[in-house]
Amino acid sequence: MPDKPHIIAVIPARYGSTRLAAKPLIDLCGKPMIRHVYERTKLATLVDDVIVATDHNKIADVVHSFGGKVIMTPTESATGSDRIAWAAGNLPHADIIVNVQGDEPLIAPQMIDQAIAPMIADASIEVNTLAKRITDPEEVVNPNIVKIALDAASYALYFSRSTIPYLRDEKDTASWVTKHDFIKHFGIYVYRRDVLLKFAGWKESPLERAEKLEQLRFLDNGVRIKVTFTEFDTIPIDTEYDAERVREILQNA
Repeated sequence: MPDKPHIIAVIPARYGSTRLAAKPLIDLCGKPMIRHVYERTKLATLVDDVIVATDHNKIADVVHSFGGKVIMTPTESATGSDRIAWAAGNLPHADIIVNVQGDEPLIAPQMIDQAIAPMIADASIEVNTLAKRITDPEEVVNPNIVKIALDAASYALYFSRSTIPYLRDEKDTASWVTKHDFIKHFGIYVYRRDVLLKFAGWKESPLERAEKLEQLRFLDNGVRIKVTFTEFDTIPIDTEYDAERVREILQNA
């Protein structure tokens, strides 16, 4: 049996945010959000190490205060994947790198393991991500919920903030979830280090620019993205309303 690949989870944490200032440092029941994400990621059984990739000393100081590891990255990194790709250049011993979003304080460690497992089992997979079937009709039409169209082998054909596919003959969108399997994307990615280093050299693609979805840069450059289904769900924090929802869940846990 081949040796298990060396797997490092990297949490991108940008200080600037257009909707929520200093988002990684917002307080969630006595802990900064970045600490919640870090501690949950450490619980994933397939991860060998966890590192925060940030552009700001305030975030680095907080991570160091609870014993976490940090790589400083350029402020101008356009996306989380760009920030992680830059960090990958300083992680020569990593075979597989996991992008755990820094605004996912409720992410289940099992989700991280589920995203990693196919990469260990199948060396032909270059990038893997997670998804879940949508059951709430409102999520089908919500542009903040990214949807995926899949091929027969569960590789992504496309990601979009729009509803894909569009059910042309069904005018009542509330009934669409009963007519078709719509798929919600979670922003956790698992990459082989070599393809992530290639990503760092690619320019922002036209589709990526249109949708504001960095994963489309892989598809535009011919890299297939495998999609694994999970039974778990999360609440990413983009607004103060999201933060309050998460605080309520954490208080009742």
